[in-house]
Amino acid sequence: MKQFFKFSLASFLGSLVVLILFFFLFFGIVGVISSIGKKKDFSVKENTVLKLDFKSPIIDRASDNPFETFDYFSGRPQSMMGLNDVIKNIQKAKADDKIKGIFLDLSFINAGWATIGEIRNALIDFKDSGKFIIAYGEMFTQNAYYLASVADELYLNPVGSIDFRGLNMQVFFLKNMLDKIGVEAQVIRAGDYKSAGEPLMLDSMSDENREQLQSIASTMWNSIVKDISKSRNLSANHLNRVADEYSSRNPVSALDNSMIDGIAHRDEIFDRLRELLEIEKDKEINFASYSEYSRAPLPESMRKKDVTDKIAVVYGMGNIISGEGSETSMGSDRISKAIRKARLDDDVKAIVFRINSGGGSALASDVMLREVILASEEKPVIASFGDIAASGGYYVACAADKIIANPSTITGSIGVFGMIPNMQELFNEKLGINFENVKTNTLADFGSVDRPLTLKEREIMKEFIAEVYDTFISHVSEGRNLPKESVDEIGQGRVWTGYEAMQIGLVDDFGGLNYAIEQAALLAEIDDYIVVEYPIRKSMIDQLLSDFMGVEESLMFENLGNIYKYYMKIKSLKEASGVQARMPFELVIE
Repeated sequence: MKQFFKFSLASFLGSLVVLILFFFLFFGIVGVISSIGKKKDFSVKENTVLKLDFKSPIIDRASDNPFETFDYFSGRPQSMMGLNDVIKNIQKAKADDKIKGIFLDLSFINAGWATIGEIRNALIDFKDSGKFIIAYGEMFTQNAYYLASVADELYLNPVGSIDFRGLNMQVFFLKNMLDKIGVEAQVIRAGDYKSAGEPLMLDSMSDENREQLQSIASTMWNSIVKDISKSRNLSANHLNRVADEYSSRNPVSALDNSMIDGIAHRDEIFDRLRELLEIEKDKEINFASYSEYSRAPLPESMRKKDVTDKIAVVYGMGNIISGEGSETSMGSDRISKAIRKARLDDDVKAIVFRINSGGGSALASDVMLREVILASEEKPVIASFGDIAASGGYYVACAADKIIANPSTITGSIGVFGMIPNMQELFNEKLGINFENVKTNTLADFGSVDRPLTLKEREIMKEFIAEVYDTFISHVSEGRNLPKESVDEIGQGRVWTGYEAMQIGLVDDFGGLNYAIEQAALLAEIDDYIVVEYPIRKSMIDQLLSDFMGVEESLMFENLGNIYKYYMKIKSLKEASGVQARMPFELVIE
C-alpha cells in the first residue's frame, strides 16, 4: 500500500510539473509572438521617400495578428501584404506632406493581374499630387513591369532584362495520372463550357475550353497593353511587336524600344532620387518601408472625428465550403454570419462584399447568397470582384445591387458539375482491398467510391445537376434583371474577363475595392463614414490553437517544396466530390 501511494504521488507530481511547464511554455509563446505584433508608431521625417518592393504575397486582407501567419518551422510570422493596406498607404502618402515621392523597387510581384491593376490605379491617383514615382528593377517579370510602367521614370539594371512576351494560360490535366493509379473521375456537368471537371476526365483541352481561354487571354492582354500604352506613350502595335520579338530581353534593346527611360545601377538611382529631393549627393535618403509607413499616423486631412456612419466590407477569399472556413476559404457559416452582422448593425449604411474566389460548393454558395438577398432588402450591397469571382464566386454576388470588377477579373463560369470518383481499380487491383455491402434499399450505397455509378445513379446525378444549374441561372436572372434564356446562353459554364462580363450584363462597372466603397456610400447617400471590416478576426489564443491543427500541412509543404501544389490538387479531389460550382481545376496565368 505504501508503494502504491508513493507511485501515485510521484505520478501526480510528475503530471503537475508537466502541466506547469506547459502552462509557462504556452503563455511564453503567446508573450513572444504578441511582442512581435506590438510595434511602436513610425515617425515620418521631412523629405521622405516611400519605398515599395512588394516581395511578399498580396491578398485582399492581410492580418496584423501574428498567430494568423505564424510559421512554426521558421519560428516567425510569414509576411503577407493586404491590398486594402497597400492602397491605404498610397493614399496616406499622397496626403502626407512629408512624403515627397515613391520608389518602386521591383523585380517581381506575387499578386494576380486584377490586384496589380488596383495598385496601379492607386499609384496613378497618387501622381495627381504632383509627387514623383521612380521605378527600378534588376529585372522585371511581366506583371512587375505592368506595375512599374506607371512610374514617371523607369530604370533597369545594366545586366537585367524585362520578361515581356504576352500571356500564357496553362491548365494541367490529371486523367493519365488517375488512370495509372486506377481512379476514374465520373463527372457530370451542366454547361458546354463548364471545364472544371475536364482535367479529371480528359488529357487535353476541349474545343470549348480552348475557345474561352483564348478569349480570356486576348482580352486580358489587350487591357494590359492599353494601360502600358497610355502610361509609356507607346502604341499598342509597338508593344505587341516588342512582345512578339521578345526585344525587351536585354537593357539596350529595352531602352531602344522605349520600354525604359534609362539603364542604371542602384547607386545611380539613389543619386537621381537625391536630385529630385534636392539634397546633397553624399546625404542619406530618408526611406520609409511599407511596414514602417503602415505604422505612421494618418495625416490630419484623412482623420475622421465624430463619424458614426459605417460602410462594412465583408471579405470572402478562397474555396467555397460549408462550415466555418478560414481567412483563406469562404466558409458559408462564417461569411453568412458576417453579412448578417453588418445587416443588423444600424450604423452600417451599406455593405461591400469583396470576393476573390473561383467557387466551390453549390450548397454553401446558396447559403451565402440568401444573406446577400436579405441584406440588399435593407441597405445597399455592392459586390467588389478581385482577381477571380467565378462560378460559386459569382453565384454569391448575383443579388447585389451593383457588381464592380477589374477588366482583368476572371468571372462568370455560370455552370455546375458533379463528380464521384470510381476507385474500384485502385482498391481492388492496386491495393488489394475489397468491399462488400449489406443494404436495405437499392440506392443505399449511392455515392460509394469503390465502384462505378449505375445507369440509374447517373440519371439521378444528371437530374440533380440540372436542377442546381436551373437554380443558379434563375438567381442570376432575378438578380441581374436578365431573361433566364439569356443567362443560360451566356452561362453554360463559360468563363469571362471583367471586360467581357461588362458587355454581356454580368458586371456593372469597372473599379477596385476603394471605388466600390465610394459607390456604396453614394447609394447609401452618406458623405462621411468609416470603413469596418468583416468577418471579425479570431482571438490570438483561438488562432494559435487552430494553427497547431495545421502543422501537418506546413510539414508537407516543407518536404514537397515546389511539387506541393500538385499534392494539394490531388488532395482537393475530396473537396471536388459532389455538386460543385467552381472554376477550371487549375489555371495558371503568366
